[in-house]
Amino acid sequence: MPDTATIARLADTPRWQALLHYNPGATLRGVGESYVDDPNFFLASDGATNAADELAATIQALAKPDSPARCRYPARYKFVATQLGWDTTDALAHCTDYQDWRDRMPIGRLVMVFPAAYLNSPSSMFGHTLLRLDASAKPESAYLSRAINFSAQSTGADGSALYVWRGLVGGYPGRFSVNSYVETIHRYGFIENRDIWEYPLNLDHDALDWLVRHLWELRGVNFDYFFFDENCSFRLLELIHVARPDLPLLAGQRFAELPVHTIRTLVDAGLVSDNHYRPSKIHTLQRYADPLSSSERALTKRLTRNTGLLETPAFQDLRPAARHRVAQVAYQALRVDGRTRQRDKSTAHDSLALLRAIQRNPAPAAAPATPPAPPEKGHATHLISLAGGRIDGASYGEFGFRMTYHDVLDRPQGFPTGAGIQGLDLKLRAYDNGDIELERLGLVNIRSIAPRGTFFKPISWFVDSGLEQTPAGSTRQLGLYLDGGPGLSWRVGDVVPYVFAAARLETVATQEPTFGTGLGANAGALWITPTVQWGLELSQRYFAQGFHRTRAGLSANLPVSRNNALRARCEYESWNAQGQADCQLSFRHFF
Repeated sequence: MPDTATIARLADTPRWQALLHYNPGATLRGVGESYVDDPNFFLASDGATNAADELAATIQALAKPDSPARCRYPARYKFVATQLGWDTTDALAHCTDYQDWRDRMPIGRLVMVFPAAYLNSPSSMFGHTLLRLDASAKPESAYLSRAINFSAQSTGADGSALYVWRGLVGGYPGRFSVNSYVETIHRYGFIENRDIWEYPLNLDHDALDWLVRHLWELRGVNFDYFFFDENCSFRLLELIHVARPDLPLLAGQRFAELPVHTIRTLVDAGLVSDNHYRPSKIHTLQRYADPLSSSERALTKRLTRNTGLLETPAFQDLRPAARHRVAQVAYQALRVDGRTRQRDKSTAHDSLALLRAIQRNPAPAAAPATPPAPPEKGHATHLISLAGGRIDGASYGEFGFRMTYHDVLDRPQGFPTGAGIQGLDLKLRAYDNGDIELERLGLVNIRSIAPRGTFFKPISWFVDSGLEQTPAGSTRQLGLYLDGGPGLSWRVGDVVPYVFAAARLETVATQEPTFGTGLGANAGALWITPTVQWGLELSQRYFAQGFHRTRAGLSANLPVSRNNALRARCEYESWNAQGQADCQLSFRHFF
């Protein structure tokens, strides 16, 4: 057994700290303690808080050549053997379960995979991250690859609201898992309709060996899971930190760890050399369908229900290139339509007929698809803003701070168009008469404006909650509100019109009655271009308490750089027989 000084020195090394998942100050909770929330992971009674005691207990447990602890902790054994000069030849030969598992693990390349945001799943509103282990540096396919995930161990009985709440307060344990990558990619890219970005990491074989050994140690081990910081992205960053503890992957303190932050951390650390874009099946279908005329789209839709139309003049009279496009789109649409159900004989027959039509007709010349901007090229996720404006004849200055993340009019590069997630949105106003007021404290504001098309007809929706200045009698008073509802949207050229049904609950202490319940609708349009983003919206609410409210607004956002923008907004709000206009110009900085 080494002396106390040697154990203390080794226990303080980055590799040992990483193997125990000690918090170096990366998050607020438990600095200097292990993130692992499972006593079975430790050999010393105080191993979660005392790295030296855990190392001493580990050395003692690993000392015997046939020790079961060597089979339980292959990464710890590598650390101890390397540091103390132990023999590593056949040191784990007696560990048959580990050896069998290790033989099935590919260890040629590690890839960070980022399925983009999916607003219809509360666990994936900001996107998701997972790791992929490939058998070689340039695999021919991903069929032998393994997916490494970290996720909350929730029960299927928990609804979306309960899932979010328990995820926020650490109500679920989190665990690592290793599964087939093909099954994982099918779920994210095909069934959930999510674009996927892949980032191969510059890790050598020794670094990958550390990571894979440690994965075995984490089987069935519980961690705390917190939706904002100690989440899937952060845990995967911890795992990569085991492979490369010399890099500052966990430097700085995080209030929130978003998937895009993890990608940027890896890029900044020099671990990412390139990326690869995999469009979802829906986006692939949309790209194929874009060149079709309206009559060709209608024919394509009919072909998905009746491939016998391939032999009719409606299809045969088309030019060969058009026949190829129509059959190709019909085939892709048939695959998308059947993505959530088991393939039957009828679908197989129709697919074969369409494939034959595709092969019989030459493909038209087409420019290669241009992928969108990758997520890490988008604006930063925190926002401060300074604005000046006038409301009802009074001038004001406004300070704004938004913790996260993106609204539908922010610079679109790197974000899904029509998707907005805002959290902790603060606005303070100072008026020319000296008054200072809280204009707004938005808690959660989510918008999913997903256009409907010939083949894909999603439901749009929004939810908005928090505190805001609300018309009450002849004045505006701070009130608590919850607003939201489902809707529909479409695409007309570059413009996306939409309409929402909406319900609103609000309470204003100085209003009589203090509690209001209203129904109504929102209608508007987005015009998103690379240089300017426009938004127009009209909302109407009729309240059961006998009053109504109308709001109309026009906004324009002008990005001047990746993380800076100017925004102009004018809004008119009326209630009963009163009304007021509010116009402002703001400078917005993301950081």
